[in-house]
Amino acid sequence: MNPTTQPTGLTCVTMPFAAVDVEVLVVPWFENEGPATTPGLDAAVSGEVSRALSQKEFTAAAYEVFLTGFTDGSWKARRLLLIGGGQRATFGSDRGRKLAAAAGLWAKQRHLQRVGFVVPDKVPVDPAELAQSVSEGLTLAEFDPGQYKTANHEPSPAPAWTIVAAEGIPLSDVSTAAARGRVLGECSNLARSLANEPGNVLTPREFAARISGLAAVDGVRIDVLEDQDLARLEMGLLLGVARGSSEPPRMIVLRYTPAAAPSAPVLGLIGKGITFDTGGISIKPADGMERMKDDMAGGAAVACAIRAIASLGAQRQVVGVVPATENMPGGRAIKPGDVLRSASGKTVEVINTDAEGRLILGDALWYARQLGATHLVDVATLTGACVVALGKITTGLFGDPPEWVDHVRKVANRAGDRVWPMPLFEEYRDQLKSDIADLSNTGGRPAGSITAALFLNEFTGGLPWAHLDIAGTAWAEEAKPYLPKGPSGVAVRTLAELAFTDFP
Repeated sequence: MNPTTQPTGLTCVTMPFAAVDVEVLVVPWFENEGPATTPGLDAAVSGEVSRALSQKEFTAAAYEVFLTGFTDGSWKARRLLLIGGGQRATFGSDRGRKLAAAAGLWAKQRHLQRVGFVVPDKVPVDPAELAQSVSEGLTLAEFDPGQYKTANHEPSPAPAWTIVAAEGIPLSDVSTAAARGRVLGECSNLARSLANEPGNVLTPREFAARISGLAAVDGVRIDVLEDQDLARLEMGLLLGVARGSSEPPRMIVLRYTPAAAPSAPVLGLIGKGITFDTGGISIKPADGMERMKDDMAGGAAVACAIRAIASLGAQRQVVGVVPATENMPGGRAIKPGDVLRSASGKTVEVINTDAEGRLILGDALWYARQLGATHLVDVATLTGACVVALGKITTGLFGDPPEWVDHVRKVANRAGDRVWPMPLFEEYRDQLKSDIADLSNTGGRPAGSITAALFLNEFTGGLPWAHLDIAGTAWAEEAKPYLPKGPSGVAVRTLAELAFTDFP
């Protein structure tokens, strides 16, 4: 019953529910199930559970809540919160993560100090895996998107969380899994904090400095390439995009090389780091442009994933490359019709300066290959076309060969980053033809997310490669029970978990 090794700010226990000493005990409840599912609970609240169920006050629909007080003095918790888990048969780790996040946000809004969350048993998911997801969800609930508010905003400190597993489940397994979830949740929150920073604060130089600080963990080497380094490497795509800004560009390089790791494969993670995107000369409409401060969410995901990878001790070499710049319409800015030469030697005709993310990623993908990466994954808020295709709840997944793409898909879905594979048929490549250069930087509106991915494919050197277009999923424009409005931290957990898998 006593906890063993515990993650910071979170305790794991296996004990009778009556013995959990918290202000609120959160119990997931499933549709069409009566109080007999959890013996003794209904009696401890004087029949309030059976009454609420019979009168349809509480139906256990996903994220629905019902609060009541314990009247049995032998129970140490003061109050009971039932949270709807939907159908038991379809319950998985992703819903467990979201339920925990929803319960955590509920508790934070009420300034609670001690909250217990019961990990449901008799569900079709491994208890340790579910404990990790619950730990991630509770940790994600700790993120505060209003750090710049000075009035009418009182951020509540996170409660002390207690994860309650069913008796008989090895506590060491639960605690180990929860500790892993705690790291992944904290690193996701770090990425959310970076994406939430305004562009006047998080310039390319500041972005590089922040990444250098947060990724400074054992086993990670960090190098920041400055203007002269980029010029020496002939990174004409990154330097071209940066020309319109008074802020100099940076290329942040992270290398994780554990002593016992094999020499291959080497995972290469590449993240778009546009710290503010006006669209350049092809300027964006004013409406919604303020959101373009999150155009570096892919770069934040890469950096924070590498922090998690190193903290969790993956035995896999990982290289991270984050090209960082602003895209501004200054007097020296690139213009439609200009031709840029990439570090790989390919020439690109600029048709639309607002298609800048693929330009800087082109040089970054090439550089990841020079650093020894054998398998590539890039993450970018790349195209509005992907939002049109998949909306705000699903990330677009592109790549080649199919075995590598399917591997990334499975890892992403387990990590709670819902993705959907998109085609890369060769015929789409015709849209990128240029009359004067090797290729143009946009194929027009039709299949815009596909042609953007095909542009990136030109710089992968034929290596296994996957592209995650997070334009629709990096920012929640509407609050959900489990996610407040603002940055989501998407892809951090996927990239981190990928480092612990066997590659096809």
